[in-house]
Amino acid sequence: MTTPDPSSVIDLIDAFRRSKAMFTAVRLGIFDHLERGPAGLADLARSLPANADALERLLDANAGLGFLQKLENGRYANTAAASTYLVRSSPNAMTGYILYSDEVLFRMWANLADAVREGTHRWPQTFGSEGPIFDHFFRDDESKSTFLQGMHGFGLLSSPAVAAAFDLGGFTRLVDLGGATGHLAAAICERNRGLRAAIFDLAPVVEFAREYVRRSAAADRLELIAGDFFTDPLPPADLYALGRILHDWSEPKIRTLLRKIHQALPPGGGLLIAEKLLAPDKSGPPAAHLQSLNMLICTEGKERTLAEYESLLRAAGFSEVRGRVTGAPLDAALAIKGNG
Repeated sequence: MTTPDPSSVIDLIDAFRRSKAMFTAVRLGIFDHLERGPAGLADLARSLPANADALERLLDANAGLGFLQKLENGRYANTAAASTYLVRSSPNAMTGYILYSDEVLFRMWANLADAVREGTHRWPQTFGSEGPIFDHFFRDDESKSTFLQGMHGFGLLSSPAVAAAFDLGGFTRLVDLGGATGHLAAAICERNRGLRAAIFDLAPVVEFAREYVRRSAAADRLELIAGDFFTDPLPPADLYALGRILHDWSEPKIRTLLRKIHQALPPGGGLLIAEKLLAPDKSGPPAAHLQSLNMLICTEGKERTLAEYESLLRAAGFSEVRGRVTGAPLDAALAIKGNG
């Protein structure tokens, strides 16, 4: 019998090492330093500071991963990917999500076996936190900033595709529930000039989001409203959006929220959902499977198929549900409230 190719197994044995090498380079500020210009090992070791021999290994590993160039004179420079996504000052930076992954997710995933055995998230086991899950993200200004910057950087990869998934030109007023930095609302308004929007989120998030909203080409049609979509009245709209919200919660909480949204909508109003959709038979895609495991260790929720979302939406009263696989990290679904 032919021995199977072991490369897929070896690749996954190495996978966390690759992630941690990139995470650590971001944490140490290597890409930020090199964005000012190429630098040699001695300069970097002195500036960071770091042990020169150990740092050289980390630099060379990131060069091998495609994030650094090793120039002929021995100096190092950022690649285009590093300058775009791994430099904190970049408008497309994913450094917030990287730091959140390094500080929080990397530690929590070490307890995945216990999460599978018990079917519950790992906050108490990992951090000793018994309070509401999202309290961890807002425990101090640095944690809040890291988490929200991470959501913003990740959101920029998907929001334009979600905004383009359906013709939203017939709507006039959007409220993005739990809209964070407003990247989805901004993308929708930039694509639909007749639409005005509000980002509805907790007060600490709203304050953080102001600078991000100001940068949008549609800033004059965007407003920020502080509130909790579970406990406060929803601002009036004929289109609501939920971006990476439903996968956080259990079905009872989802049903409560969807009924609340349905009741707030006028006839013909819509709900736009941005989530990663599992295939109908749950055979893929792998990114959705891994995110569903991430939800297991972090939240009360999971990833779902379009049919599972449709069942929840129809139970809440929506009469029409359509889905789109976007090719971006998030897919889209649009539910419409009937006229009856």
